[in-house]
Amino acid sequence: MARYLIINADDFGLCDAANQAVMELFAGGYLLSSTVMMPCPKAKDAVQFSVEHPEYAIGVHLTLTNEWEERWPWGPLTSGRSIRNPEGRMWPENEDFEAHCKYGEAIAEVKAQIELAESWGMKPTQIDNHMGSLYGMNGKYLMLPKVFKVCRDKKYPFRMCTTPKDEFCPDGVPLALYKFFCRFSGVLSRLYKVPTPDYLILTDQVKCLKGVETYEQFRDNFLQFHGNIPEGITETFIHPALPTEEMKSITGSWKRRNWEYMLMKDPLTHQFFKDHGIELISYRELVKMKQK
Repeated sequence: MARYLIINADDFGLCDAANQAVMELFAGGYLLSSTVMMPCPKAKDAVQFSVEHPEYAIGVHLTLTNEWEERWPWGPLTSGRSIRNPEGRMWPENEDFEAHCKYGEAIAEVKAQIELAESWGMKPTQIDNHMGSLYGMNGKYLMLPKVFKVCRDKKYPFRMCTTPKDEFCPDGVPLALYKFFCRFSGVLSRLYKVPTPDYLILTDQVKCLKGVETYEQFRDNFLQFHGNIPEGITETFIHPALPTEEMKSITGSWKRRNWEYMLMKDPLTHQFFKDHGIELISYRELVKMKQK
């Protein structure tokens, strides 16, 4: 079986710096997949770009947390009190969200974000989740099947892995729990007929910044890690952005985000995957493969 890789640009719609980077990568043919944060300040610009360019695979990045609540705040689209902190914004971390949220209010927000994108004329190619807040790994174990049901009803594929691979286990998550959730997701994918990737690489698993001082070191670490993906369909994600003052004011990870933008424009990146027999695809190809 061949090796396929989806490189998704998360956080489209976050801000102008992210939007400009993602739009440029799509226009240059460097990027095949992205997802929009619907509650964020620049979501409408991102959705409009998707409407104007239906040839690009762009979906919805379900956003139930706001890790930059002080520097770049946003709140839910719905009125659910349990998914808001005392200031009315989203909870900053997954643990906070799962500790407070009620299932009904969380799923109402999930539907509202998808339906807002649709009401603006977007036809999402896939659904995924900011920070993995809807995976239920912090106690809300029924969240994942409820999200799969939404994707089934909406007929969208969903980002979640179905096959465990030890080196892809998230930091801080017990290996046994990770393996359970992979297999659980596989059951849900088959039960609800929602296409998903086989494997998922989380950002923290790619130790690209450990001891890294230059873009070239970052690129080489990234490519070395992804050059060893298994047969089947693997998804990884990036957060490309331009190094503007806006981006620097939002997050201390602005340099990595700029390097990820540079990575996708780098001819060596695309040549590397060709040389290693890895085909870059989007969710459109994933759906076709999973339907066979």
